[in-house]
Amino acid sequence: SSATSTSSLPSGLAVLTTFPDVLFIPELIFGGLVWILVAASNVTVPILQGWVMFVSVFCFVMTIALLFLYMCGAHGGSSSWVTLDVICQQIAALFYLSAAVLEAYFTYAIGFSAAFPETALIYRENIAAVVFAFVATLLYVIHSIYSLRRWKSS
Repeated sequence: SSATSTSSLPSGLAVLTTFPDVLFIPELIFGGLVWILVAASNVTVPILQGWVMFVSVFCFVMTIALLFLYMCGAHGGSSSWVTLDVICQQIAALFYLSAAVLEAYFTYAIGFSAAFPETALIYRENIAAVVFAFVATLLYVIHSIYSLRRWKSS
C-alpha cells in the first residue's frame, strides 16, 4: 500500500494534497470548460447538446459539493462516504463518456458544413468541447479506479 492510497477520505486542506482527491481540481476545470463551450455554441441538435450540458453542469455541481463536504470533514471518517465517493465517480465517468461520444458525433456531423464561415466557429468550439469532455472522462475514470481501490481497502 502506497502513502497516497489511504483507506479513508481526507479532511480539510489534505483533500488538495492526496491522490485521487486532488483530481477534483482538474475535473472542475475541464468540466467547466465543457460547460462554457457547449453553452457558448449554437445549439442545432438540442437533444444531443442538452445531454452534454446536463452532464457538465451535474458533474460540476456534484464535484464541487463533494470537494466542499470533504474539506469541511462532513464524512467524519465513515466508510459509507467512501462508498458514496465510488458511486459518484463512476456515475460521473459514465455520464461524461456518453456526453463526450455524443458531442464527438455531433461535431463530426457538423464538420461537413464547416467550410461555411457561420459554422466554422461553431465547429472549432465543438472540437474543443469534445477534447475537454474526453479529458474530463479520463480524469473521472482515473478518480473512479483509485476510489474503488480505496473502497476495497476500507
